[in-house]
Amino acid sequence: MVKFGVIGAGSWGSAMAYYLGRLGFSTSLWVREEEVLDGLLQSRINHTFLPGYEFPEIVSFHKNIGEVIKKAEIIFVAVPSQFCRQIYLRIDEHLKKGQVVVSLTKGLEQKTYKRMTEVMEEVFQPTRKIGLAVLSGPSFAREVAAGHPTALVLASKNQSLSKEIQETISSLQLRIYTSTDMIGVELGGAIKNVVAIAAGISMGLGYGNNSRATLITRGLVEITRLGLAMGAKKETIYGLAGLGDLVLTCTSELSRNYRVGLELTRGKSLRQILSEMKMVAEGVRNTLTVYKLSAHKKIEMPICHQVYEILYKGKPPHKALEELMSRSLKEEKS
Repeated sequence: MVKFGVIGAGSWGSAMAYYLGRLGFSTSLWVREEEVLDGLLQSRINHTFLPGYEFPEIVSFHKNIGEVIKKAEIIFVAVPSQFCRQIYLRIDEHLKKGQVVVSLTKGLEQKTYKRMTEVMEEVFQPTRKIGLAVLSGPSFAREVAAGHPTALVLASKNQSLSKEIQETISSLQLRIYTSTDMIGVELGGAIKNVVAIAAGISMGLGYGNNSRATLITRGLVEITRLGLAMGAKKETIYGLAGLGDLVLTCTSELSRNYRVGLELTRGKSLRQILSEMKMVAEGVRNTLTVYKLSAHKKIEMPICHQVYEILYKGKPPHKALEELMSRSLKEEKS
């Protein structure tokens, strides 16, 4: 039976380890935070990031990242994008030929604008012939742990690898679709976080569902513009990893990025909002990266631009949304 490793014991990493354990797979979970590790060793519950779920005995917890890598055949990495490169470097020290690394991160590297699998390709030694993939789509960690039916997309350049993982981890609770479009899957997961902040701002200002529907629809256009310019496929962006994840993240307070937008309308500073959150809201960093990337590619992304102005230039949220509504009138097209 396949042995799994999960790097990162935040909400999503914990939910994935819990899910794999429920399927009966031997799973090793690397835990960075000392207090989280102590709690897991004592009660088998991650009280900080996944309270209420006792991990099956087949899931083990580790402080040493090398122990997890050496035990696993397939390794899921659920780490915020800002830490990914340094974690990949630590993983690389222990990788063996034929292992598979799957990114669960929904973000871009800020300095290079690279997707996480691109960073992996740069860091991991090619002589080891490591399989690379990304898993993304509309998924709140708590609902995956609860067994709510969920569908995700697993993308890899290696179709046989995608199919193998698909068949291994799919169940009545989690349905996996495969794709070769790693660009579309990763960009969809990253940019939707920025639009979710806009949706939270809109709802926080009391603008209602009409406004939110507009932001979701036009946000999809912006994702499509940048995605196609970078080599993504339109059908990927219109699928689970793009539109599906966008709708989920823009319509629920379970979304960290949506909550950031809401809190901004309540008079809190961005620094204060982030300090009060246990988990990372990828959209905050993604906003800066997407803004710079769109400028570099000369892609018009007005919603993402206004979110950047709010987060990094101090523009009042109501002013930003007024500017979106007062842009020059035009024909609807992507």
